Amino acid sequence: QIQLVESGGGLVQAGGSLRLSCAASGRTFSEEVVGWFRQAPGQEREFVATISPSGTTTFYGNSVKGRFSITRDNAKSTVYLQMNSLKPEDTAVYYCAAETQEWAVPNAYRYWGQGTQVTVSS
Repeated sequence: QIQLVESGGGLVQAGGSLRLSCAASGRTFSEEVVGWFRQAPGQEREFVATISPSGTTTFYGNSVKGRFSITRDNAKSTVYLQMNSLKPEDTAVYYCAAETQEWAVPNAYRYWGQGTQVTVSS
C-alpha cells in the first residue's frame, strides 16, 4: 500500500515557475515507478512525466518536454516536478501516481494522490 500527497500548486503568471511535490508513505515506494499526470476541465487525464525507481530514467510528455523536470529523493520518499516557462495551457489539476508496468498510461497506475491545482494566468 502506498499513500500519495501532492503539494506546491498555486497561481502563477505565464513564464513563471512552480515546483510540485509528491510525498509518499509505504514501504515499497523506492521500488516503484512514479508518474505525474494532469487533467484540465473537460479533458482526459494527460501524461506529464515519469521516473524510474532509481531516478536514472525519465520520460516526458511532448507538451512539457524541455520545460518540466521530474526528480525523486527516495530517502525522503518524495518525487518532485519542477515546472518552468509555464503557459496558460498548463493549467490543470496535477496528480502523482505510483506502481505501474506501463509508464505513460494513466489507467495502469495503481495508486493516486488527490491532486493539486495549478493555474497559469496570461
